[in-house]
Amino acid sequence: MNKTNAMRFLDKERVAYKAIDYSKSGAVDAKSVAAFLGEDVGHVFKTLVTVGKSRQHYVFVVPADKELSLKKAALAAGEKNIEMIPQKELLPLTGYVHGGCSPLGMKKSFPTFVDLSAKGKDFVYVSGGKVGLQIQIDPEELVALIKGSFADIAQ
Repeated sequence: MNKTNAMRFLDKERVAYKAIDYSKSGAVDAKSVAAFLGEDVGHVFKTLVTVGKSRQHYVFVVPADKELSLKKAALAAGEKNIEMIPQKELLPLTGYVHGGCSPLGMKKSFPTFVDLSAKGKDFVYVSGGKVGLQIQIDPEELVALIKGSFADIAQ
């Protein structure tokens, strides 16, 4: 398997992870990815990139079967309001494409918040940096690596 930026970042930091390629599984949404992995859908997380009223960008990692609460996200980030960035801005900003955006190994570091539901889990799955690739990682290690924090951000 070719290494992605997310995997290279984890290797450089010497963090244990498991990369799972599901590209040939036909899985296209959180429930089908979870089924392929043989896991509860609450362990599969998606990475969303936003911009605040201040024009600062923020990254939010939420359970894939939930939505990001923009109100809660703004509160967590200390912004008046937050909105999703246009899809066309994702690749130049992060180095990742829609559906393959990982909170690990982005082009630059952004303030990042992981939903509270991840806290206390033995592991979570986040994108491995390309469509069809998931990384299994300890959520506490994930938050420490990205210098993020846990927050109540999902609805």
